[in-house]
Amino acid sequence: MNPILLLALSMTGDGPLFVAADMQAGEELVTLTCGTPAKDFILEVNGGGLIVNDFNLDGHLDLVTVNGSTIERVRAKEPALPSVLWLGDGKGGFRRAGEEWALPGGVWGMGGCAGDVDADGDPDLFITEWGRNRLFLNDGGKGFIGTEEGIPGGDNDSLKSTGLRGNRWSTSSAFLDYDADGHLDLVVVNYLAFHLSEARGPGDGCSWKGHDVMCGPEGMVPVHDQLFRGNGDGTFEDVSQSSGFRPDNACFGLGVMTLDYDRDGDTDIYISNDSMPNHLWENQADGTFKEVGLRRGVSHDSNGKEQAGMGIACGDVDGDGRADLFVTNFSGERNSLYRSSRKTSFRERADVSRLGGPSIQRLGWGTGMWDYNLDGFVDLFVINGHVYPAADRPGTDTTYAQADQLFLGSKEGRFSEQALSDGPDWVGRAAVSADFDGDGDLDIVVVQMDGPVRYLTNTCPVGEQTNWLALQLKASRSHPDAIGAQVSVAVGERVLSGEVRNTAGYQAGASTRLHFGLGAAQKVERIEIQWPSGHTQTILGSAANQFLVIEEESK
Repeated sequence: MNPILLLALSMTGDGPLFVAADMQAGEELVTLTCGTPAKDFILEVNGGGLIVNDFNLDGHLDLVTVNGSTIERVRAKEPALPSVLWLGDGKGGFRRAGEEWALPGGVWGMGGCAGDVDADGDPDLFITEWGRNRLFLNDGGKGFIGTEEGIPGGDNDSLKSTGLRGNRWSTSSAFLDYDADGHLDLVVVNYLAFHLSEARGPGDGCSWKGHDVMCGPEGMVPVHDQLFRGNGDGTFEDVSQSSGFRPDNACFGLGVMTLDYDRDGDTDIYISNDSMPNHLWENQADGTFKEVGLRRGVSHDSNGKEQAGMGIACGDVDGDGRADLFVTNFSGERNSLYRSSRKTSFRERADVSRLGGPSIQRLGWGTGMWDYNLDGFVDLFVINGHVYPAADRPGTDTTYAQADQLFLGSKEGRFSEQALSDGPDWVGRAAVSADFDGDGDLDIVVVQMDGPVRYLTNTCPVGEQTNWLALQLKASRSHPDAIGAQVSVAVGERVLSGEVRNTAGYQAGASTRLHFGLGAAQKVERIEIQWPSGHTQTILGSAANQFLVIEEESK
């Protein structure tokens, strides 16, 4: 039996909020593979993915871990290691799903997202890969039905039956309904053209701070992202060009976030790019998009310099009812906080918000923006870890394994830093938040490179000063997942806001449940929902500390 290795045992006083453990399902240790610890090629450094949803429709959140492969398996044309669905029990426990839920290995898994693409009442699963992406349809909560697949390592144009064509290196993805037709559409973020036969490893002319390292992304060819319009039956049409979702020059895409940044009633798309300007795609409400990242102030840092963007978090930091954006960046760069300054613009305010300085020596990946200590103010976590094992050598001013960070929010919009947990440093990648144990606070699951997946239990007690409210929306006049719905919760003199989405920002798919910390409030005066259909619904006088399922009014 593999014991759970608790990394934090005392959570009293000013100690960390989370207890971290190696994730287990029964006696099985949950692990992922992404190349070897040497990290000789860039394909080996992104890590795997995480996707949260209630796949078997039992009311409890489940977790998919997206597995990778090794260079040796690819050269031998062997499939990647299988991804796995872990069924949650609602109390923080998991078990491996049966063969009916099998997710056989593709070429090299990266991340993904979940959503009901065929409108039959259950969440389907999309997995991004290097080589081909795959869609698994849910059979009424009883198992997955795989769509057409090709040969691992081959040159086939896979998923022809769904229209999700492409043989690329895809990283993050998100479902949305950009054209408001009631069908889920899909945005897929692509990284670069990696061909193993042409790949350059350490000692082949690539160095970092005097040390031989793997090559990339500089010197490699970026690949355009893709936008697929859903037909509502599980099939899609590539509309990347016809919708204008295609800049002249492709970028190294890693993270994605959907949001209605200008509050005009449709969903926009934000993409973080590695060593290139980030993109903000503004929905024109006519089936097309326009890239406005530079104009809106979210493409570069405060000095006008492009950065190496990784993960994205989104939330209302300052309580003005508009979404703010946070991006994790490479070591030697500050993480970025783009605060909404007017209806359609942002200002980079990481240093003012006390988020910039603490990030310089770290390399950030997965991140999330929720109220983790339930005091009524949005918090932020960052998962860190370098790409170069050589970071442990002298003269680098950083390390390979790094401490994760939790930044607690305040009414002024400034953050105070503390350790996420008091365990040892690790090399983290993707992360996702959800209330897996049903106790009212949000837990975190983290992908660790070359080690077990980490499960971080939130120890915040529900009490006089720490209350909460969780919501699941079900639309009737648009797609049932209600992606893009805007929610405001009135608590005393304050109004908390949130938006329904299914991406966690870096190679991870989030639950569409919304979660609010209420502080000392025992009830909320008003819940107001702006549904994707344009209908506004108001619910008065809801008690705190409950999970509400809210259905859109039919009239």
